[in-house]
Amino acid sequence: MIPVLADLLPNVNELFEYKGFFGQHEWYEFNKTALMAFISTIICIGLFYVGSRKKALVPGGLQNVAEIGYETVEQQIAVEVMGPENGRKWAPFLSTLFFWIFFINIWSTFPFIYFPATSRIAIPIYLALQTWVIFIFVGFKHQGLGYFRNVVPSGVPGPLLILVVPIEIISKYFIRPFSLAVRLFANMTAGHVLLAIFCIMTSELIIHHNSGIWQIPLGILPFFALVAMTAFEFLVAVLQSYIFTILTAVYVNESLHAEH
Repeated sequence: MIPVLADLLPNVNELFEYKGFFGQHEWYEFNKTALMAFISTIICIGLFYVGSRKKALVPGGLQNVAEIGYETVEQQIAVEVMGPENGRKWAPFLSTLFFWIFFINIWSTFPFIYFPATSRIAIPIYLALQTWVIFIFVGFKHQGLGYFRNVVPSGVPGPLLILVVPIEIISKYFIRPFSLAVRLFANMTAGHVLLAIFCIMTSELIIHHNSGIWQIPLGILPFFALVAMTAFEFLVAVLQSYIFTILTAVYVNESLHAEH
């Protein structure tokens, strides 16, 4: 029998069910999301290892891809946000962050998968907490206890500080990681749901056509919508990787320098 598209796709319920390969729902079970993250990590490591193994004067193949990707993140994110000196120091970390998020996002465009690993909230939360710990640590390292004094805006009248300071503390130290995680999770989840819907519509109209063969032409529209949404989802995967990385650079850069 020809497999049905809807049967090959992950069910929307998989966004909330953590069923592992061994049929368990325990948190420690090795499941599909963990496999995607593992494969993405291997691809990320392999790309830059193979790309940097041979230092050719005129790079080609993977070396060319790795160098262009690294230089793009370095120049367009790290140096642009943090300046030449700090940008080049932080470029390796920011490049790793960008490409790892991209590789785990890109599963959303694979036919019959359409399931990004970042649609599981645990991964965005981990990435956001990692950024949070890093910019807090950097702030203490470079500014000491004065890092917390930056939450007091200059020029604010004394009575208003009672209201402004708690807002600044909450927005800077708590809302930032929360918004990073939710933004990545929500965008990738929405894309997964849309692609699943168009796949189900195409399957029902073209393969099942329970109400008659006349339904088959109607399936062309959701099929082309599926193709278009897949291309759009690729752009979303790149954009979300870029946004997460550049915001991390902004937060770390603020921790490096005292605000005036």
